[in-house]
Amino acid sequence: MNRNFLPWLAVLGPGLVVMLADTDAGSLILAAQSGAVWGYRLLAFQLLLIPILFIVQELAVRLGLVTGMGHGELIKHHFGIGWAWVSVATLVICCVGALLTEFTGLAAAGQLFGIPVWETMSLSVIFLVIIAWTGSYNSVEKVAIFLGIFEAVFLWVAVQAKPLSHDIVHGLINVPWKDSSYLYLVAGTIGAVIMPWMIFFQQSAVLGKGLSIKHLKHARWDTAIGAVLTQLIMISVLVIAATTIGKTNPNVPLNTVIEISDALTPILGVTTGRILFALGMAGAALVAIIVVSLTAAWGVGEVLGFRRSLEDHPLEAPWFYGIYTAVLILSALLVTSNIVNLVNLSVAIEVMNAILLPIVLGFLFLLAHRALPDPYRLKKGYAALVGVLLLVTSSFGLLTSFLGIF
Repeated sequence: MNRNFLPWLAVLGPGLVVMLADTDAGSLILAAQSGAVWGYRLLAFQLLLIPILFIVQELAVRLGLVTGMGHGELIKHHFGIGWAWVSVATLVICCVGALLTEFTGLAAAGQLFGIPVWETMSLSVIFLVIIAWTGSYNSVEKVAIFLGIFEAVFLWVAVQAKPLSHDIVHGLINVPWKDSSYLYLVAGTIGAVIMPWMIFFQQSAVLGKGLSIKHLKHARWDTAIGAVLTQLIMISVLVIAATTIGKTNPNVPLNTVIEISDALTPILGVTTGRILFALGMAGAALVAIIVVSLTAAWGVGEVLGFRRSLEDHPLEAPWFYGIYTAVLILSALLVTSNIVNLVNLSVAIEVMNAILLPIVLGFLFLLAHRALPDPYRLKKGYAALVGVLLLVTSSFGLLTSFLGIF
């Protein structure tokens, strides 16, 4: 094996895991809804968000490796405990919403094959608790990557769908800017791609993996590859829905996961389509649950100061493992007691992420100026570019959210 490849291979993980979690159940459902209702008219946004996603997560990586602190801990150090709680409260809200979506997605995947919700929830929670309580960061990361691999099924199916180039071009140039339902999905797309918990997770994960500033170059490549991969998966789901449902029943919103799985059946057949959809959905949901639950435990731990490493035994870090387990059980119980409309819930949660982005991206940009020493600080033209992109992204997400809602 090429010796130049070995250092990157050793660093590979945090960026890939957080990006696979980015294409969670909610994001996949939003992409399907976009393709079913609007065809390829939201495709341009998925492409446009690739560099923005990389810029945001690269800042999180840089802050973590240079300062040796997690995101919540860094905010506490530079802005005080009050602002740290504001940031972590934002994080917890996003995490709770995400977990409800992920567990509901798992339940819906199980229901495709007649598996009761309580059984899916019970087995999932037991599996996820065992992974964290008996492993290290590296073992949890490997499990997450393995689960995320199942999302690759959407890439293959999108190729099999054979989208027509003139349909794509037509969708790219005919944008219904004045339609509130379109703007609502634009806001959801922004919130589905740039999620607040991703920043917290990756900044803590690079530390949990034992990386340092010498790994910054390779960690950036890990993040860049993950950013492209996650958006290719999102685009694939959009293309699948646009090519099938968007053709046979255009402009009609999806209401159930079964309707979304039906997008695969014209290409693969009913049985194969449902099996592959369930595998992709379950893989996306499980890797996201691992990431989001760990992020909630890490974020609260960074503010309160308790031990919060997967390298610690549960008896050495009871609060960390307790929070991780509690959010899993609570979310699973809520989903078991009342299955809501997953499509509407998923889109609404992604829109909520977009509304909260100004707080999260604002702290990220301020920390990039205040916490980083001169060699690693944002410089001149790039600093201006990053500032403008983060401002425009958060403002546009906020604006389209309100225009879409009202």
